[in-house]
Amino acid sequence: MFFTKGKKPSLRTICAALTGVFLFGLGNRLLKPSTYSLDIQSTPTIFNSQLYVQGPPTQRFRDNLRNDTKYITSWGSAGWTNDVITYGNLIYLALITERTPIIPKFLSNHIDPSAPPFVFEEIFDVPRLSQAIGIHLLQWHEVKDPESQVVDDLGCWTVWETVQQHIEVPEPRRSPSLNVLKLDISWTRTPAWVELTSPSKHHNHASFWSLASLGFPEARSKSLGLSLMNHPSPQHQVSLPPDDHVLCFDLLYYVSAHHTWEWELDYSPAWRFVGQHMRWTANMEKIADAHARRAMNVPVTEPTPPYISIHIRHGDFSKQCEEFPVDQCFAPLSVIARRVSEVQEELRTRKGIDATHVIMTSDERDPEWWSDVRALGWTWVDYAAERTEEIYGKWHPVFLDAIIQSNGAGFVGTRGSTMSTLASRRVQTWHDGATRLVSWGWPGADDH
Repeated sequence: MFFTKGKKPSLRTICAALTGVFLFGLGNRLLKPSTYSLDIQSTPTIFNSQLYVQGPPTQRFRDNLRNDTKYITSWGSAGWTNDVITYGNLIYLALITERTPIIPKFLSNHIDPSAPPFVFEEIFDVPRLSQAIGIHLLQWHEVKDPESQVVDDLGCWTVWETVQQHIEVPEPRRSPSLNVLKLDISWTRTPAWVELTSPSKHHNHASFWSLASLGFPEARSKSLGLSLMNHPSPQHQVSLPPDDHVLCFDLLYYVSAHHTWEWELDYSPAWRFVGQHMRWTANMEKIADAHARRAMNVPVTEPTPPYISIHIRHGDFSKQCEEFPVDQCFAPLSVIARRVSEVQEELRTRKGIDATHVIMTSDERDPEWWSDVRALGWTWVDYAAERTEEIYGKWHPVFLDAIIQSNGAGFVGTRGSTMSTLASRRVQTWHDGATRLVSWGWPGADDH
């Protein structure tokens, strides 16, 4: 709009001009793509577990719980990798029940009984995990004093007794962690409807959401009205209903959303919403990288090259070789080498990565087998020569194997091994890597 020089505009003209400017600005704003973003994306939340307890660890765990917070816990009772899955399932249940998980230490059930319990946050980056999944995590040593000699009573649900109905005398799964934590548990059997599959299919799995419902008033009330089997606590002989303040289960390893052994499947909610965010601590990564570099003879001045990691589990798997001798039951190195070549080729064609280094991890003890591994041009970490246990502790060879496996540009593992399952998941998710699992059990099992 134009005005004549020296002539004052009328009030009507001024109002019309202002209206035009306003409408032009409004139209421009409406048509312009929005750049709005939630403040939470640019201001990371600080996760402080101490906000969810009364203060320092106490002699009795209940004295440290907040009345405005509900908790959930469980305990491991298997090998380390299986316990990692168990704790991942526990944290996923915490997400869908909107409770704060209390995570126990790892116990060396399959390593060495003399190895001390290992704290979850010393292998997994807890702040990073909390930030990724959006909830706080507590650990039992933050709640109850590890030196406490006070035995606490607690009522919990037993899932194991329910899903083991095909056993003549099913019973709760009692973890060694209960003795460490001085917990005297009164177990109540979960209702039969928590099972994932029909009673005729003995897969021992329970359903995530069935278990989650027990953390809410309606399902809890209806279930306790079913006159379910209750076991008095072994020490104090007290019969308690399952606690509502601290929802607890005996074993959460055999739990899935839709299908048994779900961590093997790409849609697994426990993996997608929790497991993939369980990243190693920076210190553990540094130790593992140093071991891998020395195994590959990488000069100090050069970066760590891309490599193929392998995990071949023999050991206790030999018990499953019933129809064939072990040398025919397990896949030979030639079959494993074929899978390594497939992974290398995929990395070259899909990502332009030439991964010529190969690091083997295995529980095989036959020196001749390891000589054949060397003949293929592959290498491994010699933990005895590295004095790893002496320097870091008895847990570390297992931890470092897992980290080295997870950091491969590609991975070849053993089908049916949970350690291989997790390594494969990590390589795929963290590095967009190529993976293969070797089938075994009979001659030619991995033919394809």
